[in-house]
Amino acid sequence: MDISYKRLWHLLIDRDMKKRELLQLANISTATLSKLTRGENVNTDILVRICRALDCSLEDIMELLPEGRAESADGHAQKADADRH
Repeated sequence: MDISYKRLWHLLIDRDMKKRELLQLANISTATLSKLTRGENVNTDILVRICRALDCSLEDIMELLPEGRAESADGHAQKADADRH
């Protein structure tokens, strides 16, 4: 399943909040923040902590991308390379 956390980064910008503040407010590790930045999967408990810390819903911080699409670290959607092999 391909997930984008681009909405989270937009929410932080809208609230003039730094990623470091999110780490402290939601009590998440830098490793978890790195996973979020790379668009990797994280535990739902962590997503819930972020939502509670920011007083928002899951839809406000993430979205499911169409099947076969992945988001690169720079936020651009890319086709999965499964059919290249």
